[in-house]
Amino acid sequence: MARREKATSITDASMSLEEERRYRTIRYVVMMSIRAVLVIVLGILVMAEAPLLWLWLAIGVVGMAVLPWLAVLLANDRLVRKPGVFTRHQRRAPTVEAPEHRMIDSE
Repeated sequence: MARREKATSITDASMSLEEERRYRTIRYVVMMSIRAVLVIVLGILVMAEAPLLWLWLAIGVVGMAVLPWLAVLLANDRLVRKPGVFTRHQRRAPTVEAPEHRMIDSE
């Protein structure tokens, strides 16, 4: 019998707040690092007087404007559940039909 590499979680418990905060922080830092690299690359392109410089500058400026907005948006957003996590569906209890005979009340 082969062993499973990853255990299946059957709980609805989410990540701990510390894990979620760490994950969001890492994602934010990576996106802002990409922005810093983009600034450096644009500086090199300007100094090297690259062909179609106006196009590269336009793409870079749009990227530098969109990345911080997207980084903050994703850092403040709730994390999506990982695929493969078991989700429990609530079933409704069957409705009980009224009895056909008369009931005796205590009143």
